[in-house]
Amino acid sequence: MTELTLLLKQGDTETTVTVNQDIFTIGRLPECNLYLPFGGVSRKHAQLVKKAEGTWTVEDLGSKNGTQVNQTVVSQAQKLHHGDVIWLGNVNLVVLFHTPLPPPPLKQLTISDSSEPRTIFRNVKQLQQQWIEANGNDGDISDKNKTIARLKDLVDIAKNLCAAASIEEIFSQVQQVVFRYLSSIDRLALLIDVNGCGNLELVNAGTRNQTQQKYLLADASWISRSICQKVFEEKVVIQTADTQKDERFSGEHSILLKGIRSAMAVPLWDENKVVGVLYADAHLSSYHWEKDGEEELSFFSALANLVASSVQRWLLVEKLKTEEVIRHRLERYHSPAVVQHLISVGGLPDGRLSPAESEISILFADLVGFTAISEKLTPTAIAQLLNKLFEEMLQEVFACGGTLDKYIGDCIMAFFGAPEPQADHADRATATAKGMLTRLEHLNANGFWHEPLQLRIAINSGKAVVGDVGSSQRVEYTALGATINLAARMEAVCPPSECVISEATYQLLSQPEDFQEMGDHRFKGIDRLVKVYQTKLHHLTTIIHP
Repeated sequence: MTELTLLLKQGDTETTVTVNQDIFTIGRLPECNLYLPFGGVSRKHAQLVKKAEGTWTVEDLGSKNGTQVNQTVVSQAQKLHHGDVIWLGNVNLVVLFHTPLPPPPLKQLTISDSSEPRTIFRNVKQLQQQWIEANGNDGDISDKNKTIARLKDLVDIAKNLCAAASIEEIFSQVQQVVFRYLSSIDRLALLIDVNGCGNLELVNAGTRNQTQQKYLLADASWISRSICQKVFEEKVVIQTADTQKDERFSGEHSILLKGIRSAMAVPLWDENKVVGVLYADAHLSSYHWEKDGEEELSFFSALANLVASSVQRWLLVEKLKTEEVIRHRLERYHSPAVVQHLISVGGLPDGRLSPAESEISILFADLVGFTAISEKLTPTAIAQLLNKLFEEMLQEVFACGGTLDKYIGDCIMAFFGAPEPQADHADRATATAKGMLTRLEHLNANGFWHEPLQLRIAINSGKAVVGDVGSSQRVEYTALGATINLAARMEAVCPPSECVISEATYQLLSQPEDFQEMGDHRFKGIDRLVKVYQTKLHHLTTIIHP
């Protein structure tokens, strides 16, 4: 595969980027091959490299926020596949290859007795070409005209499918063509592997008898699941003139119950994978298939090839729409880490992240003297103050890869180490504290508020249960457990404009010398002495986020 493009999505705008060099750099510098001037993207963030055998890999170039492929962090050169999603900060690029891989060699059933109604298992590509070439003598003008006419038909069909914006429009075009060309077919169904998990879902169905149309989608038992699964899994096309005389299908419940006699099904190929199945059947045996069966099947297969491209385009659009909906719904309340994790797990059926035990560092940052400050302000002014303060402090949390848990009055509660594990969660938490105190010092110096503001910050580390908690009407992504309770209690012993940490956090730091022992303390509800450390972090002027 040598023809590679990237689909860049920015809001409602999609941009296609052609990768035209064997080493293709991506970053925030204008001299990069792909210039991405967005937050979270490093100056030289990543590069794509074409290998000798024609495959492509992606490599991270030491970026601050890392590079991910399908939500897996890239730690070394990683091979790319069609449909992969590359994440650079909050920017995503969909990988699109344009040279299709041929299907693998497929099995063909040899028919020993042509007098019996037969079942055909054939190669997809062979059948498509057979229908176009009309099976005639090369010197026969009528056959050449027939070939030209069929090619024109396919071009028209392709144009109509390209114009279809929804799966309903795609199926409507297919239904019209099938019932026009194949007089033996009574019913038609389009089944798609919507979630890419190998499970075929009926997305639309049609019949010549319009009065029965509404029942087809409501009750999918009329479809031969064994035929469809065989086509999907083994990548063959199947046409059976009489299912009840074929031992492969004669025992299937749907065939016996619904009286299906003839059926055919073809896979929907999209480059190197099958995305679904196009299925058709009839109540009467199609004995004319003894003579014309392969020609009708070859047309059905050629049509399916065109449908596959439209279906894959629809699947990609639906995936992007779903991700956008999830992102817009959650990004106001959750950190980018939580939003991205929800998207990476495919949007859980109930929209929740199940609670799980994690090793985290929890941070509480509280505004000093908030009660006295609020006594002098109107409710509107209080809200304005907290909004401005939270906006500034949250930048430090997200810059260090933290997750916002909640705002508790004038307090920010955040944690590090979930939803994705972070081995250096203690370092990230203390770096955030340094960033908050330094940022507030600079804001005070520049007249951020009518009077200087101060924070108290407390950090503790340990096990906690992290996940969505709440009712069916309202849930919040939060951390629970004794680790959180201790951090909340520790705030009371923290001097203004400083940070205190527990001994558990101190033991995890890569640079513990920044802290000094403050002594043992006893906290309400905790039946042991807790060693606490402190440092005057607000004197630091340069903060480097991990």
